[in-house]
Amino acid sequence: MLQRALKLTGRITLWFFVVTIAWVLIYRIVPVPVTMTMIANSISNIGSDDPVRWKKDWVSLDKISNSMQMAVVASEDQKFAAHNGFDLEAIKKAFKHNEKGRSIKGGSTISQQTAKNAFLWQGRSWIRKGLEAYFTVLIELLWGKQRIMEVYLNVAEMGNGIYGAQAAAQEFFNKDAARLNDSEAALLAAVLPSPKRYSAKNPGPYVRKRQQWIKRQMRNLRGVQLYD
Repeated sequence: MLQRALKLTGRITLWFFVVTIAWVLIYRIVPVPVTMTMIANSISNIGSDDPVRWKKDWVSLDKISNSMQMAVVASEDQKFAAHNGFDLEAIKKAFKHNEKGRSIKGGSTISQQTAKNAFLWQGRSWIRKGLEAYFTVLIELLWGKQRIMEVYLNVAEMGNGIYGAQAAAQEFFNKDAARLNDSEAALLAAVLPSPKRYSAKNPGPYVRKRQQWIKRQMRNLRGVQLYD
């Protein structure tokens, strides 16, 4: 019985690695067609006052302005080019902050957010965090920074039912993502942590303040190499 159980566990583990590695390799080349977040958000909007929307338009990284790429680095992960998927200092700071019982603060890098957005569901369970770490290692090894940024800027939710920089640029500024300037890019990045709570279309004082902070950080990061 024990031997049979061990053999079954071994097979399941092997297939888990085979399937997940193949999945990551496919997404290295193929645009991510749908994410669990998109599906979950659409389902949750059924029967509510919010319309069921699913606006996305995949574009290659060279069709997303440097301003937009710099804005998310300035806002979300200023060590993006240097780390291997995890910012240990940010994780420690977030842990200490959360220990004090304040509002929950994350320490996720762009790589971790991309792993979560592309392959997993939203939530704070230890299982999901463990899988997030696993997929983060895989995409760092098998994709590289440019592909990580490309996927991130195409699947990140930037408004209710609006996913990716191209869809957001069209929705809020009536232009392509390639033409986003610093101010527009910083505004989109400002709502990224909570795109349902904050709006790039009708930004309040908090979003405007955060937009200005991101623009200052972008100026400070000018000349920094984002990719190898």
